[in-house]
Amino acid sequence: QVQLVESGGGLVQAGGSLRLSCVASGYIDSLMFMGWFRQSPGNKRDFVARTSWSGEDTYVEESVRRRFTTSRDNAKNTVYLQMNSLKPEDTAVYYCYAETRGDPKRSWGQGTQVTVSS
Repeated sequence: QVQLVESGGGLVQAGGSLRLSCVASGYIDSLMFMGWFRQSPGNKRDFVARTSWSGEDTYVEESVRRRFTTSRDNAKNTVYLQMNSLKPEDTAVYYCYAETRGDPKRSWGQGTQVTVSS
């Protein structure tokens, strides 16, 4: 299993940018994918983006694809979510997740709040 810690959330004005980071620890060798979901009050947790831990398999949800990118730094055991041109509707708690070999359940971070003011 892996443990995940997110950082980088905060308050930003519409049109601004934030970069979220998620550091993994534990059984790193088992990692297959890491990525991001987000959840705003009263809504379900929605997929945002993911990247494979090896190779070039990266996917960003269509509605944010022109503004968000995801990347990883294997040397730092870290995955990033770069968010540009932020909108008030991007306001949510952003959760990092990991999928590992041999475990059908995702690991989750504690979440980081992103608030975009208009």
